[in-house]
Amino acid sequence: MGTVTVWDVGITVGFDLDMTLIDPRPGMVAAMNALGKESGLAFDGEAFAANLGPPLDQALRGFEAPEERIPGLIGRFRELYPELVVPSTVALPGAAEALRAVRAAGGRTLVVTGKYAPNAQLHVDALGLEVDDLVGELWSTQKAEALLAHDARAYVGDHLGDVEGARAAGALSVGVATGPCSREELSTAGADVVFDSLAEFPEWFATTFVGTAV
Repeated sequence: MGTVTVWDVGITVGFDLDMTLIDPRPGMVAAMNALGKESGLAFDGEAFAANLGPPLDQALRGFEAPEERIPGLIGRFRELYPELVVPSTVALPGAAEALRAVRAAGGRTLVVTGKYAPNAQLHVDALGLEVDDLVGELWSTQKAEALLAHDARAYVGDHLGDVEGARAAGALSVGVATGPCSREELSTAGADVVFDSLAEFPEWFATTFVGTAV
């Protein structure tokens, strides 16, 4: 049997969303502050937006929201989201090019995010990102469920939880230092490669995968 290359079969590469492909921070500040004002609770939008990654319920507990109110608060945040977050969100440098590089090589792109999937899809659609599949509400090692289900060979993310998810799935962990975690933190956590931004991804992807035996 002859050598099979990525051009013959393609590969799937997974990407995190917030602070990996997109920067939603201004809208996140506005949405969390609006939720705090409505609910009468002391929420800090700036602190929330500076530490994106973990699920919303964890962030609300960090702000000492009463446990019995968390489901309702999550539901209201999701209602506020399309109007307050999506319009002000921008794609991060190199995001579109990274996705395009995978698809141009015959691969598939997969977004795995802790975000509520319908709102995540709004971002993808609004920014015209070339994403084949999207799975939401998975965090840290839970992300391995989607990565394994889609046979992802690599997972790209900005958070230590993304590194953990990639490693749990046996996928190559690609860190990008555009979020709350530094290059050093991502490397120490076990990322196989770390970029300053996704602008570095296409060349690395071509060198690492395109035309190599699989």
